[in-house]
Amino acid sequence: MMGNMMEKLMAMQQQMEESKKRLENIQVEAESPEGAVKVVFTGNKSLKSVHISPEWLQNADAEQLEDYLVIAVNKGLKQAESVWESEMKGMAGSMIPGLGL
Repeated sequence: MMGNMMEKLMAMQQQMEESKKRLENIQVEAESPEGAVKVVFTGNKSLKSVHISPEWLQNADAEQLEDYLVIAVNKGLKQAESVWESEMKGMAGSMIPGLGL
């Protein structure tokens, strides 16, 4: 009985590691209005890159840039969170039938 439980725990840990690796390879992109700021997040909710359009930057002010950064980052984080939740539900459903629905 105890050995079976340990096997299940080890399998769960392995599935969790595999999910983390898959999520690290998933990228979501979001942008601010006018495409001024683009951000890329991984499925693990890590900010991977920020790109500011050079054309837009020439005529921008600091306050607008800050606003656009916040908008793009929040959009990207929501998308990354959605991907992460989907992966976790799928993993949970494979371990405990009915939980991933």
